[in-house]
Amino acid sequence: MQNGLTGICKCLHCQQLRCSGFEPSGTLSRSRRGFTILELLVTFSVISTLVSLILPAIGSAREAARQLQCKNQLKQIGLALHSYHETNNCLPPGWQWEASRKSAYSWTVTLLPYMEQHALYEQIDRNQILEHPINESARYTSIPNFLCPSDITEPRFMLFKEDEITSTISPLFELPTANYIGVFGTIEPDDDIPAPIGDGTFLESRPVRFSELRRGLSNTIIVGERTMSKVPSTWLGVDASGEDATCRLAGMAMTGPNCNSCDECEFSSRHPGGANFLWADGRVRMLSENISADRYQQFARRTTK
Repeated sequence: MQNGLTGICKCLHCQQLRCSGFEPSGTLSRSRRGFTILELLVTFSVISTLVSLILPAIGSAREAARQLQCKNQLKQIGLALHSYHETNNCLPPGWQWEASRKSAYSWTVTLLPYMEQHALYEQIDRNQILEHPINESARYTSIPNFLCPSDITEPRFMLFKEDEITSTISPLFELPTANYIGVFGTIEPDDDIPAPIGDGTFLESRPVRFSELRRGLSNTIIVGERTMSKVPSTWLGVDASGEDATCRLAGMAMTGPNCNSCDECEFSSRHPGGANFLWADGRVRMLSENISADRYQQFARRTTK
């Protein structure tokens, strides 16, 4: 009898709760349910779509920032070159040999005092060969302003000596990596030693004046970029017996930027669509990888030929 009354009271209590807008605790747990498979699939597809739209935009924004940094670094090189020209009434030679003609030092070494690298400049003795202990510190010094942020680089690379008779190579020493090299012209700078006379701006042992750029400063490229995968380049110098030696200090503009099948002395970058170049008037502009070979060569020559 008492059990029956207890059940009736419980029923009345539940009805009162429902009238007041509340559900009894037992019914709450039964009313809960999870996501269906269809709802989960729709949610995952929406998230995947959003991710596929956002990630390329993030990648493009990062590359745009890297391109801007690359251009700014080339502009700094341009300012240093103009300061050097104002002081010396010429640009530095593309490379110069020390007395034994075993080691050649790059044009960028002479720019160091104009790029807030005077202390490093003082550590380099260009009257000695690169292997001399006095130059050891410089050989292990990587300069961030000479590295393109878009390229995949190592701070240093090993320079090898190639034996033409046995077709074997042997290591010489490590050199600091750089992505920015001078424009030798439209022919290879490493064809022979001494090098052929280039038709560009940075030549072997010969300084060039701005007045010699007959096409005008705004129509002449003087420094460009090259990826490490094309051929590792350096800001310091090379050994005469090194593989592709002077090609690591200057480049040629023959076919077009980013040409994978072209000679290793060509210019290249990891920027989509082309490579950045410093023009003689100090501005930096990208040249398209689809530029015609004739126009590309004209920009690289210091004459109107």
